[in-house]
Amino acid sequence: MTTELFSPLSIRGVTARNRTMVSPMCQYSCEDRDGLATDWHHVHLGSRAVGGAGIVMSEATAVEPRGRISPEDLGLWSDEHAAALEETTAFVKEQGAVPAIQLAHAGRKASTRRPWDGGGPLGPENGGWDVVAPTATPWPYEDADAPRTGRLSTDEIADVVDAFRAGARRAVDAGFEILEIHGAHGYLVHEFLSPVTNQREDEYGGSFENRTRFLREIVDAVRDAVADAVPLFVRISATDWLDDRESWTPAQSVRLADDLADRGVDLIDVSTGGISPDQQIDWTGPNYQERFAERIREETDEEILVGAVGGIRTAEQAQALIRNERADLAIVGREFLRDPYFPLHAAQKLGAEDHLEPPAQYRRGF
Repeated sequence: MTTELFSPLSIRGVTARNRTMVSPMCQYSCEDRDGLATDWHHVHLGSRAVGGAGIVMSEATAVEPRGRISPEDLGLWSDEHAAALEETTAFVKEQGAVPAIQLAHAGRKASTRRPWDGGGPLGPENGGWDVVAPTATPWPYEDADAPRTGRLSTDEIADVVDAFRAGARRAVDAGFEILEIHGAHGYLVHEFLSPVTNQREDEYGGSFENRTRFLREIVDAVRDAVADAVPLFVRISATDWLDDRESWTPAQSVRLADDLADRGVDLIDVSTGGISPDQQIDWTGPNYQERFAERIREETDEEILVGAVGGIRTAEQAQALIRNERADLAIVGREFLRDPYFPLHAAQKLGAEDHLEPPAQYRRGF
């Protein structure tokens, strides 16, 4: 069989051994609510490298404390946070994978309980904090415990941009070789992009150029903070799934991808949704988001790579994405939770064992 899925992917100064990437998935496992990585993060990320992933992406990692989704999320707002990740990045590289990190700010969707503690908002009186957004419109929680949502001033916006810049430097110091900016799922960057949540009347609101300004400034800051050899990804929600109202659309995503390519972004990680509980997602089965990645790949004027995520469960699905040139990278989430060795099993299924072998310690099991 053909083995495009196991062909190397070279981006700037980095080469991934194959076209599979572990999607950033929150683990809610910082034990003291301090944002520091634990043994759980080390084993979680390290085991996916052992399992053959080309790129191992960390969970959404907050660039400042109030940017965490939950108090148990990873952070990268100090040198201590970076040091706590060094052993993990070294191990991931030793196993042949590329360590990557998603830099994030949760905006108005911050300060929540982790899922197995019931989810929902967490007010300051219960260990949470006040949150920030483009405007002071909160996420429409029904819970009275919801934190207060504050509108970011232009000076505060500049501070958040600086936090992304500092986080990028720390990420590289910690050994990460690919950086991703989280601009999807209703979190802070997406809140600026979408007219659903951005009703500002200054230079950060209104027109497409103004709504995308915050992300452009973050990209410029991150790109300036790290070496040219470091690849930069941006995850976006290609649609808000709100067809009956003014919202973020696939056409705007194509335009944004062109703008970001001009600013040194190498890959668009294409997801969807998350800006509003009113979204009407068209669940069409496996690969339901693939169409948006394919559209961006086909319609952008500038040369930029595209990753597809969403419902990739089998070797054949991932292989077809790459073989049929619908995407350059298969980004796998829940299947990696079910099977940390998904790429090794996919290589067996596709007859690509010569392209990806298990570690010597595990060969007798394969």
